[in-house]
Amino acid sequence: MGGVGRVGRTPLAGGGVRYELVTRERRRVSVVARPDGSRTLSVYRGEHCDDTAVSLELDGDEAAAVVDALLPSHHSPSLLPTAELGLVAERIELPSASPWDGRVLGDTRIRTETGVSVVAVLRRAEAIPSPGPGFRLAGGDILIVIGTREGVGGAVSVLGRTGP
Repeated sequence: MGGVGRVGRTPLAGGGVRYELVTRERRRVSVVARPDGSRTLSVYRGEHCDDTAVSLELDGDEAAAVVDALLPSHHSPSLLPTAELGLVAERIELPSASPWDGRVLGDTRIRTETGVSVVAVLRRAEAIPSPGPGFRLAGGDILIVIGTREGVGGAVSVLGRTGP
C-alpha cells in the first residue's frame, strides 16, 4: 500500500471505489464507497484486510455526516455542512466519447430535470467555476455538482445517456 498517510484507490467491479490508508500509527483503514452513497468503513488489527477490528456500514446520509464532521470546514462558521442541508457534492466525469462532447451545458437540462447545480468544471489542470448554460462541454470534463442524493443520481443518468 505504500507509506504512512498515503491513500490507495482501487475501482471495484460493479461500481464503487475502495480507498485504503495507513495512519501514522500504522493502522490500516479502508472505505468502500458505493455509487448509492453508502460506505463501509473498516479498521484492521494488522497488515491484512482479513483481520478486521471494526467495520461500520453507513448509508449515504450517515457517511455525509461523518465526512462533514471530519472536514476542517467546521472551524469556519461561514461554511455550511452539506449533510445538515440534505445535500451532497459529487464529481461526475463526462466520458471522452460522450454525446455531450462539444455541446453546451444548457443542452443537458441537468438543473431543470434533476434540480442539481453544476458549480464547477475541472478540465485538465484548470478549474472553471460557475459555468453558465452556454459553457461548452468537452469529453473528459469533470463536473462538480451539488444537489440531493436523488438529484445527483439523476444527473449521472442524464450525462450517461447515449444521446441528447
